[in-house]
Amino acid sequence: MAEPVALMALALDAALGWPARIHSLVGHPVGAFARLIAWCDRGWNRPDRSRRARRMGGVATVLILIAVTGVGGLALAWGASKLGSAGWLAAALLAWPALAQRSLDQHVVPVIKALRADDIVAARAAVGMIVGRDTAGMDRADVARAGIESLAESFCDGVIAPLFWLLVGGLPGIWVLKAVNTADSLIGHKEEPYRDFGWAAARLDDAMNFIPARLSALLICVAGSGGWAIGWRYRRAHASPNAGWPEAAMAGVLKVRLAGPASYDGEVMDKPWIGEGNEAGLPDLIRARHVYHRACALCWVVAGGIAWLA
Repeated sequence: MAEPVALMALALDAALGWPARIHSLVGHPVGAFARLIAWCDRGWNRPDRSRRARRMGGVATVLILIAVTGVGGLALAWGASKLGSAGWLAAALLAWPALAQRSLDQHVVPVIKALRADDIVAARAAVGMIVGRDTAGMDRADVARAGIESLAESFCDGVIAPLFWLLVGGLPGIWVLKAVNTADSLIGHKEEPYRDFGWAAARLDDAMNFIPARLSALLICVAGSGGWAIGWRYRRAHASPNAGWPEAAMAGVLKVRLAGPASYDGEVMDKPWIGEGNEAGLPDLIRARHVYHRACALCWVVAGGIAWLA
């Protein structure tokens, strides 16, 4: 049996998340990526530069990120390999911070608690920590729907995609993915001032999440014992080529409608609905969390099976 690096990394993340004490001492690797992106942004995304120059600056930013994280990942993998029989455990420790099973769950719990307490103000504040839309005018259904959408989409971004690239590319693979994902979150926007500068980050993030998004939809449907037809029918209803897959799958499993009109920076965007059925509520958010837990458990089974067969 091959060393279960991915399985151990999943176990560490599920048990510990990224502890606050460690974060206070050394931060998190994505913080370093963010600082590098900000440095490139200041130098290459100035308004006095042409659109072409800003796009090329964005391409250069992504290439630098790939080079830094790819070489860094190779160095980490080489160092772990020199530890002999303990090398696989060191590799798991080095991959652990790139996963976010526990973190996603911990962010959804306060939303559920606030809705249970019928505290809409606290619920808006809690869901505002995990979504980018305006939350001030949300009602209970809006909050529940936003929480479900975030959980489904983040299952791909925070669990499946890192796990996939760890299995495919080892430590370089998982950390390049996290760097690209961080860049997409910070600069991969269609609006100014990032329309051109963030183009490369957004396109590469789409490419790296192409397979993971579809795998995440599959796992959600398996974990939820259904949702196949709705997931397939509405997979392309999202503006993102990937996010619609897990969201549509979750909508199908829960038999609710997700997405729909939402406000961003004071402007209402008339986004299409994803799914068919009832308006989302607290029971649906709770059930979505249970589906998420089972889908994560399936990841463990897959990682363990691959280690056994390798």
